[in-house]
Amino acid sequence: MMELRQLKAMTAIKDHGSFTAAADALDTVQSNISAHIARLERELKSVLIDRSTGQLTPAGEIVVIRARQIFDQLSSLETDISALDDRVQGIVKIGLIGTTARWLVPILFDLVPKKWPQLKPTYTEGTSISLEQEVTHGNLDLAIVNLPSTSAELVAAPMFEEDLVVIVGQDHPLANKNEISLAELSQINLILPAIGTAFRSELERAAKRVGITLKIQAEIDSIRLIASLTLGGCGPAILPSTAVPFYLQNEWKSVKITDLPPRLVGIVRSRQATQVPAVTAILNILDDSLTIGSKLPRGINVSKPGPSSLQSGYRSKRRSIDYDDDIPAE
Repeated sequence: MMELRQLKAMTAIKDHGSFTAAADALDTVQSNISAHIARLERELKSVLIDRSTGQLTPAGEIVVIRARQIFDQLSSLETDISALDDRVQGIVKIGLIGTTARWLVPILFDLVPKKWPQLKPTYTEGTSISLEQEVTHGNLDLAIVNLPSTSAELVAAPMFEEDLVVIVGQDHPLANKNEISLAELSQINLILPAIGTAFRSELERAAKRVGITLKIQAEIDSIRLIASLTLGGCGPAILPSTAVPFYLQNEWKSVKITDLPPRLVGIVRSRQATQVPAVTAILNILDDSLTIGSKLPRGINVSKPGPSSLQSGYRSKRRSIDYDDDIPAE
């Protein structure tokens, strides 16, 4: 029968690139790694590593994917067992969209150890769509994403609304404004999301409601690239208010767009997930994090009932912008 040490050998080769490096990482010798892989290949009746290149075969890649899932499940055992006597300890796997991760994770770094020192959250950054899939597949315990959720397999609760702003340099004519209407903004060349993206469709609907057409400097099929270009001085763009890190806010001006609806950010969990004390503790801490007004970025407006309402199965029905949040994490 295959053994965990064989699967660990496979993932170590994937992570470190060779049998020798895998042996060093696992504090063993190369002959042991070779023996583990050979036995695993005999068990599965398939070649897992191309010995001429040292690369994993397609079968080997599948083994590594499954092995990581097995390790994740094993790491959750401590959390699940602790739930039997209400101990708050173990690992909670949290996913976050990039703009939210930038300011929320530092708050959690401060709050979690003070409240529950035996609680060990891990953080994964991704897009809303990818994070929802990870929650659905059981690879994440919860995720903070754009709402509404598109999956019937998830329950959701709102956390906050975030203003959408136009970001310009301090020397731009708009930099002396705090607010602007879409009609005023229609006179400015903008870097816009590509046609066909959900974000662009929302902007077009908002523009149509007020009878204007947005002027296009460029169309980019990536919010990550739009933010990078804007912060690189290539031109203004419409982005979430937290797209500009706090340490760059003296160099860039975020001008609120008065007639563009904010995006709604919330937290999702699987409907099938067991509510264990460790996850409940994280939901309560997330509630607490939104009460620290001095640490919340400008443009964030806290929603109710909040993350802990997931414990009662709340599901958000609010319509909001649903686009790929992929701002680079500086």
